[in-house]
Amino acid sequence: MKYAEKKTEVVVLGAGPAGYVCAIRLAQLGKKVMVVDRAEVGGVCLNRGCIPSKALIHAAGILEKAKHAGPMGIEISGVKVHLEQMMRWKDGIVAQLTSGVKSLLKANACDFLAGEARFLDAKTLEVKSAEGNWRCSFDSCVIATGSSPTKIPSIAVDQEKILDSTAALNLKTIPSSMLCIGGGYIGLELGTFYSKLGTKVHIVESGQFLAQVDPALTQVVLKRLEKKGVLLHPNSQVRACKSQGDLQEVTFSDGKKEQKVQVEKVLVTVGRTPNSKGLGLEKVGLQTDDRGFLKVDAQQRTEVAHLYAIGDIAGPPLLAHKGSQEGMIAAEVIAGLPSRFDALGMPYVVFTDPEIASVGWTEQEAKQHGVSVEVGTFPYQANGRALSIGSSDGLVKVVGDKKTGRLLGVHIVGAEASNLISEASLGLELGAFMEDLALTIHPHPTLSETLKEAAEAALGHAIHVVQKKKDSVLVS
Repeated sequence: MKYAEKKTEVVVLGAGPAGYVCAIRLAQLGKKVMVVDRAEVGGVCLNRGCIPSKALIHAAGILEKAKHAGPMGIEISGVKVHLEQMMRWKDGIVAQLTSGVKSLLKANACDFLAGEARFLDAKTLEVKSAEGNWRCSFDSCVIATGSSPTKIPSIAVDQEKILDSTAALNLKTIPSSMLCIGGGYIGLELGTFYSKLGTKVHIVESGQFLAQVDPALTQVVLKRLEKKGVLLHPNSQVRACKSQGDLQEVTFSDGKKEQKVQVEKVLVTVGRTPNSKGLGLEKVGLQTDDRGFLKVDAQQRTEVAHLYAIGDIAGPPLLAHKGSQEGMIAAEVIAGLPSRFDALGMPYVVFTDPEIASVGWTEQEAKQHGVSVEVGTFPYQANGRALSIGSSDGLVKVVGDKKTGRLLGVHIVGAEASNLISEASLGLELGAFMEDLALTIHPHPTLSETLKEAAEAALGHAIHVVQKKKDSVLVS
């Protein structure tokens, strides 16, 4: 096979939020960089995940508010949804952001090559592109190939009747009914979105919904879903899925009772699998674990010193912001800086209705680590801002060390949880105590006051809820 030759200091495999961030930081530090991606810049997050899904979820939220503005004295009649136009609007946002990333890569003199890459040896890549075949030599390589929707072997995703999350973000008509297989964050987010558009939604989960989330938060979301008519089936296994004319018949069981449901669309959302196959990792002496992840150290190095891994392929949690941070670290290490991954908390957000956001240990996790905890909760119903915007479902939960008063975790379910959690993340990184959060003056009337009052509740002196007297908690 004939190759055109390319040489660079660093190759970044993947142009998602881990890869492109890494490439730009490398360029800032004076490195010659080539980015290789088989598709487009922005990866799954910008093109087929975070951004398009949150745009659609926001649009459905506006529809929901329009339909339920009556108590505020606002009557809106004749509200219609034009799904094709909504999808075009979403695509415009994606195009704007991906164009911005392309411009940033170009402005930082990062070469971009679209094609399928695999290792020929520890210092060389083969890239097959539409323009020909390239052999790229490098000094260091950062593997940032991301992940793809996990498949169920017995259920064939055809992207027409049986969908994965990518196809679900591009439908042209609103389905009359849908069954989501998987009750993690993707299933609940997309199930909520289509429910708001008028789809009759079932969600089948083999275990508990949002198993990693504090149950107190999950229950708020599940109650809201049930009020909307979403049918929830926890601890249930899907046994079969077959066509019945224009419908799909899904059979599932909770171990006691078997049910059959006929729906227009089936959405498979049972997790994501790292894109580690087909890279030729065996040519460079790298092996993945049994789930397909690469092992890395705190500087994002793999077992081969000049090869790095970041983002989803470097292991859970599979979060865009975690990948971006890892990309910064890998770039700085390659440039000779003493950087390492040492975050005390990794925040995450679930864009359900209401939103869930969390950082640090839950109450259960703290107890599993042998820590005696003090917990404070504050309901959105007691917050003036939440009531004034018609979003009183929710709570904030603060978890602290009972002996020292140190903040261990903050967990939120409610309006704007995604924007509130960063204050808690900063507090954890700074080694804050619950008293620090309680003593910080928060503007009124705002949702952020719920964090202050939850910390005060943990300390035994919340003002806007009645609570039993608590023993004092040590502070710094």
